[in-house]
Amino acid sequence: MAADADPRPPIVLRTLAFVDPLRWLAAGWRDFRRAPGIGLFYGGCFTAMGWALMQVYAHAPAYMLALSAGFLLMGPFLCLGLYRSSQRLEAGQQPDFGDSLLAWDTRTAQLGLFGLVLLVLELLWGRATLVLFALSFDGMPDFKGSLLALLDPENLGFTLAWLGIGAVFAGLIYALGVVSMPMILHRQTDAITAALTSLRLVLTQTGVMLWWGLLITALVLLAMLPGFVGLLVVGPVLGHASWHAYRQAVVD
Repeated sequence: MAADADPRPPIVLRTLAFVDPLRWLAAGWRDFRRAPGIGLFYGGCFTAMGWALMQVYAHAPAYMLALSAGFLLMGPFLCLGLYRSSQRLEAGQQPDFGDSLLAWDTRTAQLGLFGLVLLVLELLWGRATLVLFALSFDGMPDFKGSLLALLDPENLGFTLAWLGIGAVFAGLIYALGVVSMPMILHRQTDAITAALTSLRLVLTQTGVMLWWGLLITALVLLAMLPGFVGLLVVGPVLGHASWHAYRQAVVD
């Protein structure tokens, strides 16, 4: 036997079906109903983030567009408590609010490393957006209090470029993070292995994972329409559902 052989078995991924994301959502809804207090707390955090972003937009729309990427940065960390709750429910235990708040405590180093990766990507995304503003407008534009002004034909080139940049960074963050955080929380796995496993899942089962990403995006957008209030429920349901996505996709 080679002295430097890796004793850890390779991480195996299950084959997923297109119906599975709907099952994850159903499981997420069940977990939310079984621990509504915990879910509503984290849903309230998501809603408050939305309100904060709108306040930034009211004073500096360019920065709001850049900082909107913070949803993808903060979301997974807020969801740690939801992952822990689903983990407890899966084990037949009653979730505890304090336990959910301290879910990060046992895996601080690896979660911090993964968070650093997300932070770098978010900063690059924000910088790219600000550069695009600088190249597209003479100073910071006034969108007259409405994002619908982005659809003005005069802003069409900017809007398409902004959406393209956003799609690239959002896709990369999604691919690296779709199962990484619950995997780090659940297993003795380092951040790099978790991120590569997540990326491998997206690359090998692209259709299902794109479908899951589209469902997440559509539900979040719908939840944002009534003043972000929908995130009170949609946010925690998606957090719980993401735990079930990980549990089905990655073999123990």
